[in-house]
Amino acid sequence: MPTRTRDPRDQAPRQVPVRMREESAPERWLRTLRVSGFSVIALGLLALAVVVLAPSLRLLVEQQQQIAVLERSVAAGQAQVGDLQSELNRWADPAYIEAQARQRLLFVYPGEVSFLVTNAPAEEEAPLDGGLPVSDQLQATRVDWLGALLASGYGAGLTTAPADQLAVVGEAAP
Repeated sequence: MPTRTRDPRDQAPRQVPVRMREESAPERWLRTLRVSGFSVIALGLLALAVVVLAPSLRLLVEQQQQIAVLERSVAAGQAQVGDLQSELNRWADPAYIEAQARQRLLFVYPGEVSFLVTNAPAEEEAPLDGGLPVSDQLQATRVDWLGALLASGYGAGLTTAPADQLAVVGEAAP
């Protein structure tokens, strides 16, 4: 058999270096992730535990909320019982009974004279202006409230200044 000489063209193909794209940190992490049988079983048990325990946990949370509502209801009921008990204790006092009969039923002892004042101003209806006399004359306002309202609306809608630099209409700017 004749020996065969190698032809330079029959050599192995020349290897050309290829540059791969850079991979990001998550891609590198996913590429190096190894899944074992234990990991699959653990994840399956975890999923099963969530499916089994979720309804029970939901029921527990609902019951805790109901308990909180009932505890508030019991506390309100106990406060009401305390108020009613204190009022019952007041009715055991003869002086309180006498005061209530005089106030509510307008009772008087024999020989006493009772005066009933009608249309008297109540104490709550005291003048708010410090006791100044009330005038029966009409007075005109000294402020152009309509102009101030429009100026405020236009100013708020068209300004570019920050809120802390805005001035109140009718006052000096800060």
